Amino acid sequence: MNLTILFSFLFVTVAAALVSIYVTRRKKQQQTPVGFYLGNRSLGFWMIGSSMFLTNMSANQFIGENEFVYTTNMSVMAWGMSSVLAMLVVSEFMMPMYLKIGAVTTPDFLAKRFDAQTQRIVSIIFLLGYFVNLIPSVLYGSAVAINGIFHIDQWLGISYFSAIQLLVLVVGVVGALYNVLGGLRAITITDVVQGIGMLIGGSMIVYFGFKYLGNGDLWQGVKTLTLAHKDHLNSIGGPRDVLPFGTIFTGMLLVNIYYWGMEQYIVQEALASKNLAESQKGISLAVVGKLFAPLLLNVPGLIAVHLYPGLDNTATAFPRLVSDILPPVFIGLVAAVVFGGALSTFNAGLNSTGTLFTMNLFKPFMERKGEKADERKLLRSGKMLQLSVTVLAILFSPYIMYFEGGFYNYLQKVSSFFSVPVFTIMVVGLLTKKVPAIAAKVGILFFVVVYTATQFLFDLKMHYLHVLAILFLVTTGIMLLIGRIRPLAQPFHLPRQAAVDIAPWKNRYLYYVILLAMMVGMFILFSPLGIAG
Repeated sequence: MNLTILFSFLFVTVAAALVSIYVTRRKKQQQTPVGFYLGNRSLGFWMIGSSMFLTNMSANQFIGENEFVYTTNMSVMAWGMSSVLAMLVVSEFMMPMYLKIGAVTTPDFLAKRFDAQTQRIVSIIFLLGYFVNLIPSVLYGSAVAINGIFHIDQWLGISYFSAIQLLVLVVGVVGALYNVLGGLRAITITDVVQGIGMLIGGSMIVYFGFKYLGNGDLWQGVKTLTLAHKDHLNSIGGPRDVLPFGTIFTGMLLVNIYYWGMEQYIVQEALASKNLAESQKGISLAVVGKLFAPLLLNVPGLIAVHLYPGLDNTATAFPRLVSDILPPVFIGLVAAVVFGGALSTFNAGLNSTGTLFTMNLFKPFMERKGEKADERKLLRSGKMLQLSVTVLAILFSPYIMYFEGGFYNYLQKVSSFFSVPVFTIMVVGLLTKKVPAIAAKVGILFFVVVYTATQFLFDLKMHYLHVLAILFLVTTGIMLLIGRIRPLAQPFHLPRQAAVDIAPWKNRYLYYVILLAMMVGMFILFSPLGIAG
């Protein structure tokens, strides 16, 4: 192993950790559930934006999206670009609602709108999603990326599977210790440092990638990329593509609004803001990151199309490119960014697991038993669950490599079972006043059962994102029908229990328009009207 790569990797990783330790020591957070899981509601927009962006930018994204571009085309970019609209919807409509009721978790709204049982059901759905999908896939994706950069299997003379097991163990242990000892504030401070490293690393990959492709000539590399294999440059997926463009306006938009506005491990950073204005600024900052994310998530896959035709293991496209084109010092930087992204997502998932379990399940259980919900006991129970989940994920995640259809397919298929059903009842709860709690329970059960049947029992010959959109409409109709037959006796009114100032960001609309224009510009650039023409 090149010692320069290792030193660079360790330098960036340790520097991020030291900055986090220094800042958290200066401002010690309260050892209460809210203090630990929400950083005492003290986060500014830099921390919120950096943390939301880096939590989203896990190793899964680096591996999965670049693999998709390598094997198909740029249509996978639609997930990131359409999330711009979804994030601004969340900023404008959902964050004011969450902060108005003083929410600690996103299902808190469901407890007030429907009942505590609905809140517990959704909390369990979230937790199942983290156990089965989020945490194991983050560990696996980070292990694949790090092994591809450092070649741990060759260095130690072990099998590829053994190397993945070893790296999963290392990332899992480091992440769990970081989370259990530091809490949300430590995570977000590290994310700011890692976010800066990500910008530098992404720029270096593009610069050196084009030079490598052009045999030392940057502009020749750009010409090669834009004039050959033009089918890979198109982000407007056709009806027969893996990701048709029309899905943006059906299931993809629903999934994105759910992800950025209801997924606890993402929204938790925004819930920890010092006020609504900082939350909205932070989300907008994360949007800026998403607009530049293709530099790391998609462009390396395009370059790999030209450099490595016919890869046996297409998941190695990104790490192989990084190890081939970058000088050793920058390889270490990118490795640290990938490692930091994995830790960020893993820690956010673990932190949210503790929050949901402690506040929505364990605390109500203790209160029903007539016991006092001691804050130290609550924190201890949450940390024990986090450690247990880490152990199980370390054991399970290496076997994702054997999942039929590949890693990216695994992520999309599994996550859909947990996202849109929750999104549906949240939307109906927000937009109606008299739909009762029983409608939410029926809606979740109907959606999950029917969607499972369409994916495993019979084939509708329809893209799964279109299926999600149809089920969203049908489930909404069922809930509205139940609301007409058995309406609430008294219309629901959103209570005001804000813990922070909820005055909105005054200049937000100007920035929203600029960000949306940039989103449209990215689609045009990678289309037949742009460089794919």
